[in-house]
Amino acid sequence: MKFLVDNSLSPRLSTGLSEAGHDAIHVREIGLAAAADEVIFDHASSENRILIAADTDFGTILTQRREDKLSVILFRRGTERRPEQQLSLLLTNLTLLQDHLEIGSIIVIEQQRIRVRPLPIVK
Repeated sequence: MKFLVDNSLSPRLSTGLSEAGHDAIHVREIGLAAAADEVIFDHASSENRILIAADTDFGTILTQRREDKLSVILFRRGTERRPEQQLSLLLTNLTLLQDHLEIGSIIVIEQQRIRVRPLPIVK
């Protein structure tokens, strides 16, 4: 799977995903550390990468654009903030989430649950 990790999360998350055999990059690696969310979103979309963030603005962008292809994984407040724990949680559940991510979904990872919402999101 291909991932783009937002600046709201540690580069260690992309490193761990790469070590697990995924194509993962952090926005810092490609000069987008200070880029606007829309720019990061567009970059992920253009490279068919799943965007991983802790910034809920990406959910808003999905809704506004009525996106139906780009998947986003959001780590919500209250979720373990250590990159090693986030990586473990993600890798443990990735097989179960893979089909949802491939068709376009927003995955919200919270401390006690994981929510999946297929795209597009309409109000």
